[in-house]
Amino acid sequence: MTGKKRDASVGYEAIADELRARIDSGDLPPGEKVPGEKELMAAYGVSRDTAYRALQVLRDHGITVSSQGAPTRVRKFERIRRPANARLSAEVWGAGRSMWELDVVDKKPTALDVEVTRVKADDRVAKMLQVEPGTALVQRSRRYAVDGKPVLKAISHIPAEIADGTPIAETDTGAGGTYARLKELGHAPTVFREEVRSRMPNKAEKEQLDLARGTPVILIDRYAAEEGGRIVEINQMVLDSGSYVLEYVIPA
Repeated sequence: MTGKKRDASVGYEAIADELRARIDSGDLPPGEKVPGEKELMAAYGVSRDTAYRALQVLRDHGITVSSQGAPTRVRKFERIRRPANARLSAEVWGAGRSMWELDVVDKKPTALDVEVTRVKADDRVAKMLQVEPGTALVQRSRRYAVDGKPVLKAISHIPAEIADGTPIAETDTGAGGTYARLKELGHAPTVFREEVRSRMPNKAEKEQLDLARGTPVILIDRYAAEEGGRIVEINQMVLDSGSYVLEYVIPA
């Protein structure tokens, strides 16, 4: 942005586009203060309302963050790299290791609000598990936080005929988690399938993941199938998109 005054007819979207280009190029790096309303008014020759709307576009898109009494700054993206292929390997959970060890190398995630309940499969979950609606299931619900910031909400369902009376139905499943216990029970997953999509969060998700304004969520549905193809667990996850990089390694 130059010090030259622009034509007063310049629109807020054009100003927002220029600011975003500066952010994308690194001219305004993460954590850097973004020009405020007065600076934009002077530089572009626009009204306060136009300047405000330009900054609002960046906030709504999750590109900048602001708080009362503090300047607007470029949002910092400190992402968790999630190597899907490696973390789902039996060499990890089969050895009693946490899949989080591959996601977060130098920080320990914290499990929040862990709840284990017995439920009946609704139509959607029944279809995913390929069971009849009303089938008894063990449901495991939890959130995970890194450095105190919630980054993921997960709800798993396992057929009760498999999970009842086992550590899978307890709050702490033990080393290696659910998949290690399934292996001990003779239902080791041999194939995982994940479906990934994205959308804007609902009100509950915004609160549960403490999402910055304009931040989408990543939805991952994971299917774990044992030998023969039977699905022994589904895991429906909601991730803070501002906290993650999803990594998939596909052999050629």
